[in-house]
Amino acid sequence: MMIKTINDYEITNKRILLRVDLNVPLDNGQILDNSRLKSIVPTINIIKSLKGKIILISHMGRPKGIYQKELSLEQIVPELTGLLNCQVHFSSQIIGNDILKKTHELKCGDILLLENTRFHHEETSNNENFSRELAKLGDIYCNDAFSASHRAHASTVGVAKLLPNCVGCLMKKEIETLEKVLKEPEKPLVAVIGGAKISTKLDLLLNLIEKVDYLVIGGGMANTFLFAKGIKIGNSLCEKDLKNTALKILAKAKKNNCLVILPSDAVVSKKFSSNSKSIVREIKDIKKDEMILDIGPSSCDKIKKVFSISKTLIWNGPMGAFELKPYDEGTISTSKFAAKLTKNNKLISVAGGGDTVSALKQSEVDKDFTYLSLAGGAFLEWMEGKELPGISCLLRSV
Repeated sequence: MMIKTINDYEITNKRILLRVDLNVPLDNGQILDNSRLKSIVPTINIIKSLKGKIILISHMGRPKGIYQKELSLEQIVPELTGLLNCQVHFSSQIIGNDILKKTHELKCGDILLLENTRFHHEETSNNENFSRELAKLGDIYCNDAFSASHRAHASTVGVAKLLPNCVGCLMKKEIETLEKVLKEPEKPLVAVIGGAKISTKLDLLLNLIEKVDYLVIGGGMANTFLFAKGIKIGNSLCEKDLKNTALKILAKAKKNNCLVILPSDAVVSKKFSSNSKSIVREIKDIKKDEMILDIGPSSCDKIKKVFSISKTLIWNGPMGAFELKPYDEGTISTSKFAAKLTKNNKLISVAGGGDTVSALKQSEVDKDFTYLSLAGGAFLEWMEGKELPGISCLLRSV
């Protein structure tokens, strides 16, 4: 994919309108996870070293065009200042003559953070006039927010069409990594797809079936496949109305020589709660009043064997109710094994999605995977084979 990077431009004394993702989790103004802030540091440092002027634009939450103090980006200025080891200036204004004047007064290497773009409803509607006002603030547009690139908003698409554009370090790495694992993977390729429902990942499953050699299905969605195959799953979460859809997916997988791995045993309980009384049962032995909350040890062993003979792994979604102990064991056990193979250079492992990142951090292996995408919806849509508007617009010349 031929997209320019910041290094393709002469940026000395130029204003760089840098779209980043500063949508970090907060609790009473305290940042709970600064991973997204850390991820943008390389691009900012490059622009500083090339004597560019940096105007940061980002969203936070879904304020629906209304100012909300708890979603103000001003809260993250101290953390950003510390990470960048230089003062980050802040503007409560996003558009207008006053902020335009401020951008022209910036010195080389200065950093100015603008307020939450979603405080203006014109942002999410990709309003043309709003995009033009934003574009006035920069000489070059740089998108370093892959995680927001599935949204056709003013700050991701509108501005990109009005200025010379490029991608930052994070965006470049994300695109290259995901293109490699989907278009030119080292084979065999295995995908692990977990989570609660088939309905939320139907496009993902249908796309991956045509590309992977093994498809491991866990979480609540595995129950729907088991039900479709006529297996009694007791009181487990299940989308029974998607029985035929599940059967069609299995049939398509067989046609494409994709081996689907479903749980052979499970950790079950009568209650959906932490440390509830549980037992391991073969899938065929689930009782009427029991619910499947995690994959069992035999299922873990089967998955590890598949990992051992694979060269590339794509992971999205936990294997069980990982937020409840002890139903996080399936995810922990299999992810640690994948991490071990990765560290021994026997496996290329790429993971992404909100629950996935949380689960791998809980397993303490998030830093051991080859690549961990902090993008949620954008990661899924890319894996589904969809065009992301925030990326496709960068391919067009201004």
